[in-house]
Amino acid sequence: MSSRPVTVLTSVGSLRQARRIARELVEQQLAACVHIAPIQSVYRWNGRLQQQREFQLSMHTSRARAAALQSALRALHPYELPALYVLAPAHAHAPYARWVAQSCTPARVPRSARRGAKSGTAKRP
Repeated sequence: MSSRPVTVLTSVGSLRQARRIARELVEQQLAACVHIAPIQSVYRWNGRLQQQREFQLSMHTSRARAAALQSALRALHPYELPALYVLAPAHAHAPYARWVAQSCTPARVPRSARRGAKSGTAKRP
């Protein structure tokens, strides 16, 4: 398991969209934590100058899960052309980096439970 964290950045047009994406990524264990912050964006789109309020998502994940997070984010993102940035910090507090890695690692199902589930004999708690 890679304990080296990365931060993935994007922005969306509403708080509702930001919360939906954040919850989905954390529930799927693709992100350990997602920070949501209001921002003002100024950009040119289709030849016209635009200015709008957006919400930036700062998603903390492990290097090992970064590609899967980006794939899920592209599927969830409402924009035609989302900005996606992956930033690798020069340094990360080691205990926090371990927490990120652990939070982004799906729980392993014991082999006996997997065999039982396939044959239809798995026990339920």
